[in-house]
Amino acid sequence: MGTNQDHHRDALSGLSSLDDPVRRRLYEYVRTCDEPVGREDAAKAAGISRTLAAYHLDKLAGAGFLATSYARAAGRGGGRPAKRYTRTDHELSVNVPPRDYGLLAGVLAEAVAADGSGGVREAVAQAARSAGRSAGGTDLIAALRGCGYEPATTAENGIDLRNCPFHRLAREHPELVCRLNLHLVRGLLEAGGQPPDRAVPAPRPGRCCVVLAPPAREPDATAVRGPDRGGGSRHA
Repeated sequence: MGTNQDHHRDALSGLSSLDDPVRRRLYEYVRTCDEPVGREDAAKAAGISRTLAAYHLDKLAGAGFLATSYARAAGRGGGRPAKRYTRTDHELSVNVPPRDYGLLAGVLAEAVAADGSGGVREAVAQAARSAGRSAGGTDLIAALRGCGYEPATTAENGIDLRNCPFHRLAREHPELVCRLNLHLVRGLLEAGGQPPDRAVPAPRPGRCCVVLAPPAREPDATAVRGPDRGGGSRHA
């Protein structure tokens, strides 16, 4: 087990892998894809050659930002399987001078878990909702991104949150973090004048435990008042 200083050096080394703008573009592209990405598609997205894309993708994989696998292209029964890349849950952060906010979060989460009355859990939920209202605004997508989420609009106009900003803590305290996420997102919705119950629990692997349902459709004005039959007024 390494020291905090060792972890700090490793984080600095890993983050330097994203210093190159081409490498950042490749990483941003891969992390927005739900399925593993081949070198050709990644090269096209970044506007570079396949050879250069392969070099940078392998560097990102070596730093732990991407995972690799092999698969044949659809419809091709023979030939060598192509190398593919997908994002990982690997996370790095650097504070100068070094700080360990993860340790603090873990200690606080343990304190919440030890509270048998439920009062602390409720206080955390209220604080998360208040934080969401403070951070929110009319642009919901921007507000979600500002809180560390990766929102993606679904075909039904709902919003899928492709990551959990508190992933490391959620692995050890899933109930606490999922409840915090729910109330934080509901606070963001309230800040934008939207119904908070659009945010609903939906735990899934590799995603945030909250999704946003499509906004309610406005009732059709014609259907509400009824069709105009064009009768007009009658005169005796």
